[in-house]
Amino acid sequence: MTSQASSVSIKRRGLIALLTVAALALAGCGDGGMAQSGDSGVAKLGEHAGGAAFGHVHGLGINPRDGALFIATHGGLFRAAPGDAQARQVGKSQQDLMGFTVLGPNQFVASGHPDPAAGGPSNLGLVRSDDAGRAWRQVSLLGEADFHVLRAAGQTIYGFDQSRGLMVSTNGGRSWQTRTPPGQLVDLAIDPKQSRRIVVSTPEGVFTSANAGADWSSLGPRPAGLLAWLKDGSLYQVDGSGTVSTSKNGGESWSDAGSLGAQPVAFAGAGGDLYAALGDGVVMGSADGGANWAMRARH
Repeated sequence: MTSQASSVSIKRRGLIALLTVAALALAGCGDGGMAQSGDSGVAKLGEHAGGAAFGHVHGLGINPRDGALFIATHGGLFRAAPGDAQARQVGKSQQDLMGFTVLGPNQFVASGHPDPAAGGPSNLGLVRSDDAGRAWRQVSLLGEADFHVLRAAGQTIYGFDQSRGLMVSTNGGRSWQTRTPPGQLVDLAIDPKQSRRIVVSTPEGVFTSANAGADWSSLGPRPAGLLAWLKDGSLYQVDGSGTVSTSKNGGESWSDAGSLGAQPVAFAGAGGDLYAALGDGVVMGSADGGANWAMRARH
């Protein structure tokens, strides 16, 4: 399973503002052992161990190992087991996971800011977990990058940092090349059949690249939105009003698929399902391409 179809790290305080004002934008704040829903000492979603609210949801992902939903937030990573609506904190770290994506079973990468108690540079760069989020190790760009959009397919990783622009790695994040995006990226999705083909959403419209961001073609004006590209080739976008659209041809044409009924702050797809986090921290799921939504996880 490609990781952009199993996770999507999204979306930030400034994104919420642009969802409301300019239809969506990006700004910032700057599958081994896994925490089970019944583990003792594991905080509920919406709480740290001390009881404080976790803050914003930034990203969502499904672990291919067991189908658990992972929720990346301003105060750490949370997990909702399959069939369980109660999400609980993974490990003890309260690092701010601004960017988050699933690479494979138990394998995640993320970006953002460290746990306030940890010290060190304010930007994490790229960090990786090989035990479903219990522990993280530094990969690259410590103190340099704060990726608010982070997507991956195999060893190819795309990251967007507001000050550094769009960056691409073909070796799992160890080294990077800089690309010039067609505008401020709201979100990015990778073709599940070709990792060099991407579609991005910007306030100016939707654009595509067939060569990993070296060149761009416009797919026309659209309201900015969050993206998810499923393994069956269906590309989805949800805009600031919660309207869900789908494209069967890589973004060249779109049709209405349904509505969330509220503004999203994170959006992801895995298998044939879609997931969206709302501003109150509730995560919704759809098994029919966005036509109908039901609560998947909550505080």
